[in-house]
Amino acid sequence: MQDFFLGAALVLGGLMLLSLYRGVFGPTVLDRLVGVNAIGSKTAVLLVIIGILYKRVDMFVDIALAYALLNFIAVLAASRYFQKRKGLGREIQHKAALRSGEKQ
Repeated sequence: MQDFFLGAALVLGGLMLLSLYRGVFGPTVLDRLVGVNAIGSKTAVLLVIIGILYKRVDMFVDIALAYALLNFIAVLAASRYFQKRKGLGREIQHKAALRSGEKQ
């Protein structure tokens, strides 16, 4: 059973690398935020798997919940910042306007 969870942790680590690529080289700010959020969510799951491997699930679940909540609040704060300061929504509206103009 431990081999299964170790394999799952390795697969999850590989998926985190893909999300890291999206978070660093994302074409837009939204892609970067989604990449960072995905890394945070996968980290919370990885913490639970580590708890299972060390047979301390009760402690690691608490840590994972706190980390997931912190990740959620951080992504909300970052998206709010980019919406107010950097015009996050305007970038999307501009691309949508370009697409609708091409179809006409």
